[in-house]
Amino acid sequence: MRSVAPVASLFAFVLAGLALLGVPDARAQYFGQNKVQYDQFDFRTLETEHFVFHFYPEEEQAVRDAARMAERWYDRHTEVFLHRFDEKKPIIFYANDADFQQTNVTPRPISPGTGGLTEPLRERVVMPFASSYGETDHVLGHELVHSFQFDLGLNADSLGIQLGNLPTWLIEGMAEYLSVGRQDSHTAMWMRDAVRRDDMPSFEGLANPREYFPYRYGQAYLAYIGGKYGDQAVTDLFKRGGQVGLDSAYVELFGVSADSLTNEWAEATRETYEPLMKGRTPPDSAGQTVLAPETNGGRINIAPSLSPDGRYVAFISERELFSFNLYVADAETGEVIAELDRAGTTGHFNALRFISSSGTWSPDGRRLAFVSSEDGDNQITVWNVVDEEIERSFSVDGVTSMKNPAWSPDGARLAFAGTDGGISDLYVLDLETESVRQLTDDRYADLQPTWAPDGETIAFATDRAETNLETLSPSSNMDLGLVDVSSGEVTVRAPFGDALHHSPQFAPDGQSLYFISDQDGFKDVYRIDLSSGDRFRVTRLKTGVSGITALSPALSIASQSGDMMLSVFADGNYTGVRRPAPEAQGTPLRAASTAGGASAARVPAAADTTTDEAGTQSADTSRVAGLLPSPAAARDGLIASNLRDATTGLPPDSTHYDAAPYDPTLSLESISRASGIGVSVGGPFGGGLAGGIGLRFGDMLGHRTLGVAVQAQGTFRDIGGGVSYMNQRGQLNWGGSLSHTPLIFSANTVPFRNDAGRLVGLGSVVQRAYITSASGNASYPLSPTRRFEFSLGGTRYGFGTNVRTAGLAPDGAEQALQNQFGDRTPKYLATASAAYVRDFTTNGLTGPLQGGRWRLEVSPTLGSQNFVTARADVRRYFYAEPFTVAFQALHVGNYGASFSDEFGIGNEYIGYPYGQGFVRGYSVQSIANGIRENGGCTRVDNAPTTSPCAEIDRLFGTRALTTRAEIRIPLLGPERLSLIPFRYLPTTLAPFVDAGVTWTNDAGPDLFTFDTDSADTTIPVVSAGVSARFNILGSLLLEAYYARPFQRRDTTWELGFRISPGF
Repeated sequence: MRSVAPVASLFAFVLAGLALLGVPDARAQYFGQNKVQYDQFDFRTLETEHFVFHFYPEEEQAVRDAARMAERWYDRHTEVFLHRFDEKKPIIFYANDADFQQTNVTPRPISPGTGGLTEPLRERVVMPFASSYGETDHVLGHELVHSFQFDLGLNADSLGIQLGNLPTWLIEGMAEYLSVGRQDSHTAMWMRDAVRRDDMPSFEGLANPREYFPYRYGQAYLAYIGGKYGDQAVTDLFKRGGQVGLDSAYVELFGVSADSLTNEWAEATRETYEPLMKGRTPPDSAGQTVLAPETNGGRINIAPSLSPDGRYVAFISERELFSFNLYVADAETGEVIAELDRAGTTGHFNALRFISSSGTWSPDGRRLAFVSSEDGDNQITVWNVVDEEIERSFSVDGVTSMKNPAWSPDGARLAFAGTDGGISDLYVLDLETESVRQLTDDRYADLQPTWAPDGETIAFATDRAETNLETLSPSSNMDLGLVDVSSGEVTVRAPFGDALHHSPQFAPDGQSLYFISDQDGFKDVYRIDLSSGDRFRVTRLKTGVSGITALSPALSIASQSGDMMLSVFADGNYTGVRRPAPEAQGTPLRAASTAGGASAARVPAAADTTTDEAGTQSADTSRVAGLLPSPAAARDGLIASNLRDATTGLPPDSTHYDAAPYDPTLSLESISRASGIGVSVGGPFGGGLAGGIGLRFGDMLGHRTLGVAVQAQGTFRDIGGGVSYMNQRGQLNWGGSLSHTPLIFSANTVPFRNDAGRLVGLGSVVQRAYITSASGNASYPLSPTRRFEFSLGGTRYGFGTNVRTAGLAPDGAEQALQNQFGDRTPKYLATASAAYVRDFTTNGLTGPLQGGRWRLEVSPTLGSQNFVTARADVRRYFYAEPFTVAFQALHVGNYGASFSDEFGIGNEYIGYPYGQGFVRGYSVQSIANGIRENGGCTRVDNAPTTSPCAEIDRLFGTRALTTRAEIRIPLLGPERLSLIPFRYLPTTLAPFVDAGVTWTNDAGPDLFTFDTDSADTTIPVVSAGVSARFNILGSLLLEAYYARPFQRRDTTWELGFRISPGF
């Protein structure tokens, strides 16, 4: 019977060796989606006292402002952490989120909801400029908290802080609290919702981020701790908790258990918010619920946009679970009547903007314009809702980030908010000429434009009256702006003074403006009469009217009918609620004492007032509902004091920082150890060394990486190594590698006997392959789902045989063994390949759930063997909640190759459990064991291999075709994806059918013979059974399968295990 090891071996050995060395191999990215670097930014650096900023010229003004903000944050955080940096920390800024998506600092795709990140490898803060300086300042402060956390945990060795022992709510909640403080109507809305549902978390529950969003709940909890014990207690909890564990830290710092203090906070939150919610409207009574899970919507239904006649509503939702998409529904029933093709599945756009932007209808109600991403920039896409076809797309030079398009009443223009160089302004696009006019040009935020019915005025949200650019004291609050489209003159209205005003919408008569405000701590809808300044309350909810972020668009008024659609936050979800025009007028609030006309530069409000359900007035100047509960007064504490003080720590406006070209020098980023290192001396194979080490070098922006690895397994002659280089600065990613890999592929012990048959000695024969290779490879991604791959390389396969004898071996035994096993002739192979890959799958916890992927590849090989390998691998996944039906068809053909038993070069093997074409139930090792124990070998004469058994021979050939199909049943996992909610061990069951056939140039496949007793080595092998895949701790995917192989006589069932996700 032929040895299994040599057949599949060399290819498997090569991959295993390269994996041990840490050297990238051309096949490593077989499938997978792409991170595309569409632009090559001309980065420069700017050094302040404590930071090194990386930026490109178009964002220089914004970066200089951010540099001063960062130094102010450093002063604040130093005071609360009682810690200073030993070296300057890098901060990498991108001008907008579209550019940020292309960063190479992290290899992972960045979701649209990510406003910034801090990575631990080199403690880099990476972020885009947000739409307003206020939001940029908040995100910068948040990420610099992480920078302090990493510096304490990774560099302050004497403290011994173990970051891995700290829960997400503490890490992220601290970053939010230290950068926002207690006054946060958005987080307060989340807490009121939890109180209303009687779902405040226990200490144990806080650790579940799926149930309790760590940013919001962590911020609220730490605000309470800071208020009770002083803000220094928050950082003390971080430090001590990382040293001794949180349970011990609570007792040591606060004298109470974690459970007790958490319950105390929950009770205080209830006592604070329950009286404030009394008499207010429950969210399910806010109007007619149209978009919700019970009306065939999703859990998140955001960015509503009513058609002009109010009959339809466009909205963004994750109703299909896997991604956010744009839908159009009946505005009364919620029935979806149109759905946009999922991003990445067509050639029109790669991503949909959904967190901070909404769509807009054409005046005739036939078309919808929205913001999407294509080729690294935002664009405005026009969708014909009637035909469900994309009609046009518009991009604007110099404006790579866009938000909130608004169609003009005459249908000829689109207004939008655009970001250039990190600064947002208003623009108007002429749809016929495609010319663009910039309406505003300053460093203030100008967002969420909406047209007046006469087409002469645009209302928008702005911070121009709230932000002091000299002291860089940006406010998270926004006012309402009105810009004359002809002259560009801007006036500002602040119906409630120092409060958040956003999502403006004109009434059909143009005399009133609807908006959302948190003037009393609750986020509600109001209306202002633009002539008189009279204000009207439209909603008075227990929770609030809100999108995903505090500034997300959440309100729409039908331009003709006056009907209203709003996003209501409740039960941790976002529902779409409709109010007809008569119910959207609101009840009057006390008139502002200085209610000037529309020409007033900025109209302040009188004392903040609210109206109860009976229409009576009640003053509320404290805005307690927008405060996070704490024993301390709102203005007390170190955090509150720091956030009020805009000048301490802020470098003067006159401070000048010199800019310099970016230095792309590679620096050591990480050291990894493949295994524990050990040395052995003596033994049958001589001295030995086991272990490995890998070094990774990179530049600050992640454009270039260099890997160096050394690995030893066995004796001292088994030391290998490799070096790899990758350049990802542009859209073409290219690199190369050199490696030397010694591998033991055979070890035999040979007995020596005397003439009497007695054992007198032993001989050991160890055969090695020495694989030395050099290769270059390139990848050119066309989009996140499509790419071309190319490679060129050469490999030398050298061989060595080491013979030793022990005992009374006869004279000449070593030489005899050397002659018998002898050194093989080296093999030389030169290879090239070209491949086209597409992957638009949505992955679950144990394998793909939806979409498809395919790989088409051609690879010629020249040298000791000459052949051309053609590969076609096509996979599709069809999701029908909660099940997935998965199919695969794979053909690999080595055309021109002759079948060789020696190392399997140019051969295919469908019995290897980790091969792409593995047919479950036909593991060669299992067959060999079964035949040895049970018989069942069908004898083959003149077989192309050394095996006399057809059961083994039919798994090898120079060409192979395999197909697989299975139904994936999510047994355990997250509630929305599984039959049984149990998130600790996601498990998928999958009944399957596998089939495969191999053949050679000399013997073609016999596709229609399935006789188990056949001696034909080219008939198909088929199996059926059930597979179970387990996701163990999110890091290991284990498959157990029980297969019935129909072309085996040695057994009827095979139980197998392998570490592998679903195909």
